[in-house]
This record gives sequence, structure tokens and C-alpha cells, in this order.
Amino acid sequence: MQKLTVNGRTFEVDADPEMPLLWAIRDHLNLTGTKYGCGIAQCGACTIHLDGQPTRACQTRLGDVGAARITTIEGLQGPVAEAVRTAWRSLDVVQCGYCQSGQIMSAVGLLTENRKPTDADIDGAMDGNVCRCGTYQRIRAAIHDAARTLA
Repeated sequence: MQKLTVNGRTFEVDADPEMPLLWAIRDHLNLTGTKYGCGIAQCGACTIHLDGQPTRACQTRLGDVGAARITTIEGLQGPVAEAVRTAWRSLDVVQCGYCQSGQIMSAVGLLTENRKPTDADIDGAMDGNVCRCGTYQRIRAAIHDAARTLA
């Protein structure tokens, strides 16, 4: 039995400690906003925050989480999250939407640490978040817009 703190609530998950955290979140806790993309931490669709840091849930083992706080897209809140969500909507970032929870989690992670990111900062933080629809320019513009809102 593994105790997890997810989105501020404590859960007990009866699963193999080797299970990827992604499956515990989706299948045991029914929080399906975190997506499965590649399974090898290369696409970013499964990005969650582990103690505030963007982390790929598909390659994080349940047994390695320990007492860390997990935040999924469903539990993302606060001024940075709201600025990112507002920018995403106002700039119409989403096309198909599959990757967007991971994109937003990475963007919030960046803006939490750096309120005035350059294009290079954004590219570095968002590297590994793949968007099949190619909305990268809108994603970058939305991050800059959210940063202006937070300034």
C-alpha cells in the first residue's frame, strides 16, 4: 500500500511499487487529465508536478514518490496557473488538445521559477513537450502573455 498526496488530498494506492506513477494517477485515482503519450518521457503529455517540479509521470515509479506532493492538471491552482490558463484561452493555443495538460504543467513550472522568461528560457523549459499539431508559436506567445500578466 502506497500513500500518495495528490492535489492536496491523501490517497492509499494498492499497487506494485514498480508501477509508473502515471497509471496510479489515471487508473487508481481516476484523474485522467494527465495523458499517456510515449511511455519513455520524450513527449511530455504525462507531465505532473512532483514537489512543484515538472516531472514525467510515465517514468516515475510509484515506489519512488515517497512523501512528495503530486499536482496534476486537475489540481493546478494559484496565480501562475490562472495566468497560464487565461493566456492559453485568449491566444487560442489548443488545437487537438491532447498534449496541452503537459504543456500547461511545464509552462506553470517555468513561470513559477522565472517570471520574465526569454524565448531561450521558454524553449529550454518546454523542450520535450511535443505538440503534434505544431502550436509551438502560440504556446511561446501564451507563456510571454502569462508572464506579462504576472509582472
